Amino acid sequence: MDMLKQNTLKGSFALCGKGLHTGLNLTVTFNPAPENTGYKIQRIDLEGEPIIEAIAENVIDTQRGTVLGKGDMRISTIEHAMAALYASGIDNCFIQVNGPEFPILDGSAIQYIKKINEIGLTEQNAPKDYYIIRHKIEVKDPETGSCITILPDEEFSLTAMCSFDSKFINSQFATLDKIDDFESEIAPARTFVFVRDIEPLLKANLIKGGDMDNAIVIYERQTTQERLDQLADLLHVPHLDATKLGYIQHKPLVWENECTRHKLLDIIGDMALIGKPLKGRIIATRPGHTINNKFARQIRKEIRKHEIQAPIYDCNEEPVMDVNRIRELLPHRYPMQLVDKVISLGATSIVGVKNVTSNEPFFQGHFPQEPVMPGVLQIEAMAQCGGLLVLNTIEDPEKWSTYFMKINDVKFRHKVVPGDTLLFKVDLLAPVRHGISSMKGYVFVGDRVVSEATFTAQIVKNK
Repeated sequence: MDMLKQNTLKGSFALCGKGLHTGLNLTVTFNPAPENTGYKIQRIDLEGEPIIEAIAENVIDTQRGTVLGKGDMRISTIEHAMAALYASGIDNCFIQVNGPEFPILDGSAIQYIKKINEIGLTEQNAPKDYYIIRHKIEVKDPETGSCITILPDEEFSLTAMCSFDSKFINSQFATLDKIDDFESEIAPARTFVFVRDIEPLLKANLIKGGDMDNAIVIYERQTTQERLDQLADLLHVPHLDATKLGYIQHKPLVWENECTRHKLLDIIGDMALIGKPLKGRIIATRPGHTINNKFARQIRKEIRKHEIQAPIYDCNEEPVMDVNRIRELLPHRYPMQLVDKVISLGATSIVGVKNVTSNEPFFQGHFPQEPVMPGVLQIEAMAQCGGLLVLNTIEDPEKWSTYFMKINDVKFRHKVVPGDTLLFKVDLLAPVRHGISSMKGYVFVGDRVVSEATFTAQIVKNK
């Protein structure tokens, strides 16, 4: 099965609108970006037009949205756009904005999604670099009761459970089982605010651009008509009847649990700042931008600890190549056949397996009292996997052999001993030309890299 590739936009698009907190008229432009760029944002209104990487460590505030900052540069309200990029499978994007925040639009991500669909994506050459969750990871905040847990899963999915101090939306949950459903199930969900919170926000010099068209507004604690009228004047909206409680925005709810669906949207936007797409199931209790960012930072720490992830190996699955097929392709025989089976094979990548037993002939002399597999044989095994990758694509492979031309960047990290199961992952670094191929190989025991090397080999027809 071939690897999925990274994606970027086919072209550029722009969206204009007012900022939720500043009230400024803003334009944000999304542009294609080269492979392995990730998401980068440029403030074109500032001197020097500084650029910031959209990653969790650059978040400096999470009180009323996700705010990136570096030096004097700040960019807020980015989470809806980030969610749209992530859910659309866009890995690389260069974003330009002419102010300190992204426009709020209608308070959801749907306009971003529509523009992305209109422009389309283009596939790039680099592989999509998923981070696969192998064990439970959890982040808690005892003060707020917030908790985010991620569990192993074959895809990226989310469940959010929220508890609000409100008789209108006391407890809700929402689930997204497939990211493909983001456009229809999550993207239209709007941000929300309680009337009781509006006055403190205004006093904090925030939500200058808030109105009845870009948020769900919940009026549930009755106040005087005079006070409600003053609030309406501050927001430049029509006066309302202070005795009528409920939802008072112009557009009715799309779903009964729209507020919690918007929480899912925010989680996805904050997870986009991890820098890699995830495969795992998130369960969030009372989520918010603060706990979301703590969790994203924790996942980035996990990624740094496991920079290269081991392939998933299920010993119950049928191999792509068994030992008989391997012997048809490779000339190696006992004691030099060092690959037992192949469990994954694509156009540019292969994963092989070797079970190391105490009966290996090299253990007689290396070393009798402390058996250790020689590092040179680990490199040889990687090369045999690389040979299988290349020879599988040509006719009459038994008439060809592969030979080392160069070995570079060899590292031995841990010893290999009897009882270990070795996983070899080998990737082509460039297309095969004139019978010469360059490859990068890793050897894993469990989740741990034990050795690695870059090597060049040549395919030569047997005499």
